[in-house]
Amino acid sequence: MAEVRPFRAWRPAQGLAERIAALPYDVVNGKEAREETRREPFSFLAVDRPETQFEEEDADVTEERVYERAGTLLRQWMKEGSLQQEAEPCYYIYELERLGHVQTGIAACVSVDDYLNGVIRRHENTRSDKEEDRTRHVKACEAQTGPVFLAYRAAKAVEAVTERCRREACLYDFVSPDGITHRVWRIGRKEDIRAVHEAFEKVERLYIADGHHRCASAVRVAKECRRKCPDYTGKEPFNFILSVLFPDDQLTILEYNRVVRDLNGLTPQEFLQKVGKVFEITPMEEPYRPERKGLFGLYLEKKWYRLSRKPENGEKYEKTEASGDGSQKSDPARALDVAVLQRLILEPVLGIRDPRTDERIDFVGGIRGLQELEKRCDQDCAAAFSLYPTSIGELFSVADAGLLMPPKSTWFEPKLRSGLFIHSLKDENDVPADMLHSEERN
Repeated sequence: MAEVRPFRAWRPAQGLAERIAALPYDVVNGKEAREETRREPFSFLAVDRPETQFEEEDADVTEERVYERAGTLLRQWMKEGSLQQEAEPCYYIYELERLGHVQTGIAACVSVDDYLNGVIRRHENTRSDKEEDRTRHVKACEAQTGPVFLAYRAAKAVEAVTERCRREACLYDFVSPDGITHRVWRIGRKEDIRAVHEAFEKVERLYIADGHHRCASAVRVAKECRRKCPDYTGKEPFNFILSVLFPDDQLTILEYNRVVRDLNGLTPQEFLQKVGKVFEITPMEEPYRPERKGLFGLYLEKKWYRLSRKPENGEKYEKTEASGDGSQKSDPARALDVAVLQRLILEPVLGIRDPRTDERIDFVGGIRGLQELEKRCDQDCAAAFSLYPTSIGELFSVADAGLLMPPKSTWFEPKLRSGLFIHSLKDENDVPADMLHSEERN
């Protein structure tokens, strides 16, 4: 069962939420982050991307002074009242609306131990440099500043509380520059807090949808704190991870497309010949976005093609692998379209063996559209591949099997905003037992 606790969030003062709320640090590049903080000095990217606060645009983001600036600025906003702390522990409803689609989550803190014991499941590896970056950021800020995006199998008990509390007045209601509507409500009554906590106690698994590095860095900081405080009780703030939890039936996953910088020494015709051994190649009149799993788009020399697997090259074994007793077991990671593309084209034809480290490949989120693939090929790439989105069911299957997806397999949209909820690691106030359980259970 999942331990999902209320907390005393630091959050924007009234009138500042729209100005402070910012996209996650890792979905904008350095230039975009600098432009945004110039446009809006209160943008939380000033804290999450503190290199933007230095005049030199080539400031080394790994320098200690950069992380120190993040902590100094965060504490300054707290001291001056731009960020204010909740008086009592509570949950928050965080609703996002994009193009008529609404998803409603619960902002809360989840247990580090649940990550360590497998209640919280991951589907991606983390990179050590990115994990180190966020670890240093958390330590400098003495706070977790960006929530981990978690998914769970929808639970009616959680839905009942959110529906009841959404009838009350919003704390925040604004539209971000990208057209996403953000609404936040507080869940502060003891009976509602108990209902949420007890509902999640019946949820067997939580899944990291987005934020593997933020989650891993929070766990890493917790382990360091535990080593320094071997008599820890388990109730200290460092034992919990700032998160927003969404039911699976409300989530939207967009495709995560690929661009490659060269054709591995092949001419375009030689490349198509090699691909044609495994795929039927159909020229398309318009930019091609696959309409179902198993199809791929290819953009090459300003032309679009549809790629469909040839039946005789169907790899009958792709969904299975041999188990220890000689039988066959499902391998949901191998069946992912991103894995098929890697296995049949990127590695054998283009020589890209490890997409996590090979600089010849780049990844383009579906939110940027097919035109971004064409733009990249006009600028610095030789070819692009459009994919059908990975489903939330595939994500759950991979995570439940203890397997990992290839990097950049999912792009969740809309993106959570950082700066709306901050979890301080200096907060010594524990959550009273009667707030989490009824008297009969205490």
